[in-house]
Amino acid sequence: MRFFTLLLALCFATTAQAQSTYELDNSLRDRAKWKSFGVQDWVAGDPVERARAGRGRIAAGELNNLGGTTPVARLKSLIAVAEAGPRGYDAVHVGAKRRLPKRPTQMTLREIAVWVKATPGQPHAIGRYQIIPSTMRVLIRRSGVSPDTRFSPAVQDAFADILLKDAGLERFLKGRLSMKRFMNNLAKIWAGLPTSNGKSHYDGYAGNRATISLAYYRAQMTAFFPKAS
Repeated sequence: MRFFTLLLALCFATTAQAQSTYELDNSLRDRAKWKSFGVQDWVAGDPVERARAGRGRIAAGELNNLGGTTPVARLKSLIAVAEAGPRGYDAVHVGAKRRLPKRPTQMTLREIAVWVKATPGQPHAIGRYQIIPSTMRVLIRRSGVSPDTRFSPAVQDAFADILLKDAGLERFLKGRLSMKRFMNNLAKIWAGLPTSNGKSHYDGYAGNRATISLAYYRAQMTAFFPKAS
């Protein structure tokens, strides 16, 4: 009888843990309203969008010169280093061989969509936050901007703000979400950031890898948000 009770308790604990993980992933997915967020089935939906790292090798100078005058602005700079590189707002995925006719910041969202449709079979991650087409479509809908809006730095930052909110930024700043959980949530959005195991959340899928180390990521987050560490 005692063995049966212990076995039952263990089953309940395992189920509760699995349910907690399931609820977290689905909560993130529901908030984002984006199938590719926080799960690995994006490979089926966007098989070439993350075929390799979105940027080239990071130079030491980039790691030592993050911009931004507020903690959140500096966090955005960190994401940009991991994802876009020195081209910043005008960055285009290194695997895109058929390039844009103009700089991304000089194009409208509609023009970018036309380029994506006209150049299948290559990655299309674009801008400072390396937004892929499926994400772009959802962000346009959620933000309410017109497709004829220019993909300006301000628009890119506004899109990033939506994704940061999805990752739990507000709860994190209020002390309702741990630093570790918030960092992992960010890594579920941006493949260049490492999770708490030191690897990209999508490590091994379509050649993905984290572009910065966990030690650097943790140190920067602690510096940005000392009260949360």
